[in-house]
Formats: sequence, C-alpha cells, structure tokens
Amino acid sequence: MGRDILIATRMALAMLLSAAALAAEPEPPPEPPAKQAAALAQEFVSLLRPRLKQAMAEGGPAGAIAVCADVAPAIADSLSARSGWNVKRVSLKSRNASRAVPDDWERAVLLEFDRRQFAGEDAASISFGEVVAGQYRFMKAQGVEPLCLVCHGKGLADDVEQTLRQYYPDDWATGYSLGQVRGAISVSRPL
Repeated sequence: MGRDILIATRMALAMLLSAAALAAEPEPPPEPPAKQAAALAQEFVSLLRPRLKQAMAEGGPAGAIAVCADVAPAIADSLSARSGWNVKRVSLKSRNASRAVPDDWERAVLLEFDRRQFAGEDAASISFGEVVAGQYRFMKAQGVEPLCLVCHGKGLADDVEQTLRQYYPDDWATGYSLGQVRGAISVSRPL
C-alpha cells in the first residue's frame, strides 16, 4: 500500500511538472509586420475576387459595381477591425473619392509601381513595405485583369457608364489596359 502511494505521488508530481513546463513555454513570436501585412492584402483580394466574379455572373457589370461600392469597403473595414491594421484600397485614378484617394506616401509608392510595371515587371508581383514615422506601411499592387476591363477599361458600354455615374459621380478609374497597375491594397499599423 505504501508503495502504491509512493508511485501515485511520483506520477502526480510528474504530471504537475509536465503541465508547468508546458504552461511556461513562451508563445511563439508574432509574425513579422511585413508578413502580416502581405497576408492581409492577400486575404482582402481572396475575399473580394470571388464576390466580384459571382456578382458579374449573376448581375453583370451593375452587380459587380455594387460589390465594389458596398462589399469591398465592408471587407476592408472587417479586416481592419479584426486585425488592428488599417486596410484599404487606393489608386492614382480613384473611383471612390471618400475612401480611395492616396496620401503622399501611397501616391509615391503607386507612381513607383507604375514605373516598375512599365519597365516590364508583372503588376501581380509588385509590392513594397517599409517603416515610416513609427508605422509599418505596405502596399500590394492590383493589376488590371480581364474581368476589370468591363468597368475600368476603355470604351465602356453605356449601361456600365450609367451605373458608374450612379455609384461614383467623381469616377476617374477608367481607361486602363490589361496588365496595368490599377491601384493597390494599402495596409498600415503603428509599431
């Protein structure tokens, strides 16, 4: 009986020590800001793209324009609230003047993205991040894909122009060609 108590005590002690060791293990370090920002930009695109394709299939360009006007900002707001980062879309030729106009840093990065794309770099692979005034700032270029040309290309259909005027009276985001940089996902957070 004494031996059973000794064995039980040793087992209990071993379990307590194991539990204490597990509890004392430090949490893994957070992902570096560059990796977090790139993941958020990719998540934004992965959430928006299927919604746009579905809207285009179900409602044509008018449906896709409604998604860009209503769903895209909601996705950005949701990602921002969940992550603590500021997530938004910006462009040198903004469609939504209340949300998509770049600040000075974003404008400079967008101009550099245009230069890189013009020099032959694929818009889909262009991104840039750096620390600026105590914030980590990151941008991922949005290249013009075939789907984009229906609403962002040249020679738009009359019904598309009418719907764009309805949603975006100050629209500048047309006249693009396949492969150009249309804008970027901009992600930032204080360090």
